[in-house]
Amino acid sequence: MRAGLEPAVVGARIASVSVLEPRSLRRHEGPSEDFADRLEGRTIESTVRRGKFLWLPLSAAGDVPEALVVHLGMSGQVLLRSLDRADDALLRIRLGLVTPAPDGMHSDLRLDFVDQRIFGSMAIDRLVPTADGYAAGLGSELALIPSQVAHIARDPLDPAFDDNRFFAALAKRKTGIKRALLDQNLISGIGNIYADESLWASRIHYDQPTNTLSRARAKTLLAEVRIVLRKALAEGGTSFDAQYVNVNGASGYFSHSLNAYGQHGKDCPRCGRPIVRDQFMNRGSHYCPFCQRLRAS
Repeated sequence: MRAGLEPAVVGARIASVSVLEPRSLRRHEGPSEDFADRLEGRTIESTVRRGKFLWLPLSAAGDVPEALVVHLGMSGQVLLRSLDRADDALLRIRLGLVTPAPDGMHSDLRLDFVDQRIFGSMAIDRLVPTADGYAAGLGSELALIPSQVAHIARDPLDPAFDDNRFFAALAKRKTGIKRALLDQNLISGIGNIYADESLWASRIHYDQPTNTLSRARAKTLLAEVRIVLRKALAEGGTSFDAQYVNVNGASGYFSHSLNAYGQHGKDCPRCGRPIVRDQFMNRGSHYCPFCQRLRAS
């Protein structure tokens, strides 16, 4: 989503704001009118991501730098639309953008926030310095991050991600490795699907205690996480239904590359034995019992 928005919205001026569902502003400190008044007339300077948070730094409108923060929740979508496109039935917030063109002319488009379950949100938030002094996330060199996102750990594709710090944190913990991968305070951007795929690729059982992993196995796991995430990004993500689409409404096709997640009952692509599914944290964990054995410390 970040990569899709970047060429279209960076440098665009927000000409209009329509809030059709105030619940989609649950993380914004103020009413709908405040949200619209503070956005209209401002320019989007970049598109930045950390884990599953997206933010659009805004041109200055005071002494405190601010950004438009977006989180999709379970079913949110950010879609680029032409002005004459009919509104989606689940449209919650609409931004009218005026974008500069290379020939000096301007073009108009909409940025629509669509959300079925209304778990996602938009908010204007102040930007604060990053704790480590490095750029806050992919898409900007600024060492500034929205206050709502500051507690989220860096994701493994972030250039400033600290591998050794991650390995040291794993060694100190006494929890299952999948729980650690899903802990956004330790490492971000890894959901249930990509955790299962990374653990399968590195031959590690989802409940293997973190403090029993050798440094070599931890390095292998982190390398596989990065491979899985880069491949998923290249393929547009994992779309199981029409809710999971890019900014143009197109589905991703990483679901065709899955080796473990959702494959229970099918043969493991590596050993040919059946993939199984265990109940895990109110969801499922998919793995190969032969390839991913639970090892003693």
